[in-house]
Amino acid sequence: MRFITLSSSSTGNGYLLLTSDGEVLIIEAGVRLSQVKKALDFDLSGIAGCIVSHQHNDHSRYITEYQAMGIKCFVNEQTKLSRFGAYNYYNVNVIRERQQKAIGEFNIKPFLLEHDVQNFGFLIHHHESGLICFLTDTAYCPFTFKNLNNILIEANYSNDIIDKKLLDGTANKFIRDRVLTYHMEFETTKAFLQANDLRQVNNIVLLHLSMDNSNKGLFKKEITELTGKQVFIAEPGLDIEFNKTGI
Repeated sequence: MRFITLSSSSTGNGYLLLTSDGEVLIIEAGVRLSQVKKALDFDLSGIAGCIVSHQHNDHSRYITEYQAMGIKCFVNEQTKLSRFGAYNYYNVNVIRERQQKAIGEFNIKPFLLEHDVQNFGFLIHHHESGLICFLTDTAYCPFTFKNLNNILIEANYSNDIIDKKLLDGTANKFIRDRVLTYHMEFETTKAFLQANDLRQVNNIVLLHLSMDNSNKGLFKKEITELTGKQVFIAEPGLDIEFNKTGI
């Protein structure tokens, strides 16, 4: 399996899981469908579906484009209402906390995160990748998980960086307070990783780094030293093997 990053920031989020036989799961709909098409050489026939964590624009802005092209979309109830209202579409499916859903050969189990709107993390299982944990846009994760093989996790900002900017007068306090309340701070990312059994984990990908309040080189270095795993930053164009067994 391949994991491909289309975008991972406050301007838009979109990721692809692409199996060896061409089946595709889209994670988030914060990028135009044209970007998905380009990444897949304009062949959409293998798309099993698109899962969306929550309604904010950088995660769901283009979901109506996906739905209009016949792609099956899987969203929580708030996201469905915010994007499609009371109308029902054959390819818009409401998913619910802790209820497993088969999407092609992928099995998805949503879990509730801490945000200012209904926001899901996902446990994603496929026989090629094993068990993937995806979580973003949350102050923290209240759960630990067994038998993880790959982790996609937010590392949005560093308290040290954002507090220094506030003291320097270069940070907006309202934005700073919102970030602190609704996004995962780097030390919280590390705490989540320490709380989980990583013995079977192959890859850790750090998501949704703040352009102004993170340090990707430092974050990657510290997570590598902490976990001893392969660590990547989810930047546009990242395309890595995401199989169950490491190389």
